[in-house]
Amino acid sequence: MQETSLITGASGGLGEEFAKLCAADKMNVVLVARGEEALKTLAAELEKAHGITATVIAKDLSLPNAAAEIVETLKKKSIHIDMLINNAGFGSYGAFHKTDFAQEKMMLEVNVTALTELTKLLLPAMVAKKSGKILNVASTAAFQPGPLMAVYYATKAYVLSFSEGIARELKGTGVTVTCLCPGPTKTQFAKTAHMESSRLFKGSVMDAPTVALRGYSALCAGKKLVVPGIRNRVGAFATRFVPISFAAMVAEKVQGKKK
Repeated sequence: MQETSLITGASGGLGEEFAKLCAADKMNVVLVARGEEALKTLAAELEKAHGITATVIAKDLSLPNAAAEIVETLKKKSIHIDMLINNAGFGSYGAFHKTDFAQEKMMLEVNVTALTELTKLLLPAMVAKKSGKILNVASTAAFQPGPLMAVYYATKAYVLSFSEGIARELKGTGVTVTCLCPGPTKTQFAKTAHMESSRLFKGSVMDAPTVALRGYSALCAGKKLVVPGIRNRVGAFATRFVPISFAAMVAEKVQGKKK
């Protein structure tokens, strides 16, 4: 029986690349994002190129009931999810006392709540079937505090901790959980977060197809954690050996505006 993957944030960037990888492996795909037209275009391309079925669910994950509504749609369409890729997420830039909390609340809904709820709702069927794979997209931001992006960094720390925790719980069930922690990547993230001029995106930036392939390969292999790129791996794991205050200072410097 042909397997099906669900990808959030599938209208562009890493999400689109994940969808292409799944379709190339002859998996049916469920594409979730706000932009319905972009999803329909991608769905048509994938169906034509790979002979799979691509289902579009246009949904704003910042809305409180989004995850439950997605799962209800799956039930109505009799779609079983074998692979869940929680990719949707965004950031915001600026000192916390100056930033817009309404936007940060939306970020919490997308980066944390929707990811957690989709996993909660789809995981039991995977465990019952003794088969399934989950990929949660975090960031190298998960490894240290992030001045000027404090809420975003905190959401990604949650994703990493949550992923590692349930991965351990699921040992021996046939279901695996992988956490992808990419560094700066060429997507719309920097533009959305209003940080195109940040030093973070002026240095070595990986491309989305490469990052997605690293994450997808780790997912298929059942690995718990993947940090693409040697520099990203060194930076991420080096934080374990320095005081947290020093890691925060470095993050603030790196994220400062490039003059």
